[in-house]
Amino acid sequence: MKTSDFYYDLPEELIAQTPVEPRDSSRMMVMDRKTGEISHRHFYDVLDYLEEGDCLIVNDSRVLPARIFGEKEGTGAHVEFLLLRQIENKVWETLVKPGKKAKIGARFSFGDGLMSAEVMDVTEEGNRIVKFECEGSFYAALDTLGQMPLPPYIHEKLQDKERYQTVYSRELGSAAAPTAGLHFTKELMEKIKAKGIRIGYVTLHVGLGTFRPVKVDDVTKHHMHSEHYELPEETARLINETKRSGKRVIAVGTTSCRTLETVAKKEGCVCPSEGWTDIFIYPGFEFRVLDGLITNFHLPESTLIMLVSAFAGFDHVMNAYQTAVKERYRFFSFGDAMMIIDGV
Repeated sequence: MKTSDFYYDLPEELIAQTPVEPRDSSRMMVMDRKTGEISHRHFYDVLDYLEEGDCLIVNDSRVLPARIFGEKEGTGAHVEFLLLRQIENKVWETLVKPGKKAKIGARFSFGDGLMSAEVMDVTEEGNRIVKFECEGSFYAALDTLGQMPLPPYIHEKLQDKERYQTVYSRELGSAAAPTAGLHFTKELMEKIKAKGIRIGYVTLHVGLGTFRPVKVDDVTKHHMHSEHYELPEETARLINETKRSGKRVIAVGTTSCRTLETVAKKEGCVCPSEGWTDIFIYPGFEFRVLDGLITNFHLPESTLIMLVSAFAGFDHVMNAYQTAVKERYRFFSFGDAMMIIDGV
């Protein structure tokens, strides 16, 4: 299977630049996993497709306001830092632009001295290992100084940082939002629970590798980036109870899906697990946990559209994307939703 098989033509104006209000008023394409039949609804209609005893699995990772702007001590040169991975307390692997300003030993100041940093090392990829210094909590300073690391295809400035967080986010660590969850409001979550649908939480910290293009022609030759996940005991128990009762496990987002299928493949069952995953799901993959998937519309030739095609069938998914373009759905992070489930 070739990467180019997953290409579709997307007019630029269909890339959503801002989120809709309220969150659950976005459109939702509903597709029958078996037949590929499509219907057009809104996200608040998700209740119509959930049954008592089903469970939704959501990713509770919270996005770090990981983009900060500083000045180089001595020259005043403006430099952008993007936090990629925490190594220890206040030491981070970062992407620095322009990199030539950030040699080992270079020092920087942020927010009129609220925080400072020193470059400690340079990785093989050219990223910088940076040690930050500040009074009190590093995360409090970051919340004051940082901007959301919005994807490169979003050009509008985000007015409210919380709109790039899910309403149930709680575990800091992501470089990008698990965007399928952005459609839920607190009120909709309560209605879902009131109908007898249980909600389980996993954590997968989304890395910037999620936006990395597939650069090989042969899909099977692509190497996935690695991300940290945790599936707690309570969630494992919920999934197993749901399966035993003959009800459905529905993942909210590709990150929740990858977490569940990683654990099932690695452990041979759904049980508590924590670690790193570089699972790559593409057509031919055997799903062990999922019965349904709520997701957004993804970039052409991306690992995410490959995952969705693996779950719902290549022909069904590519037809759905062509239909979404024709029907003027909004695409990508702030775009509309897609629900894939049996027996619509």
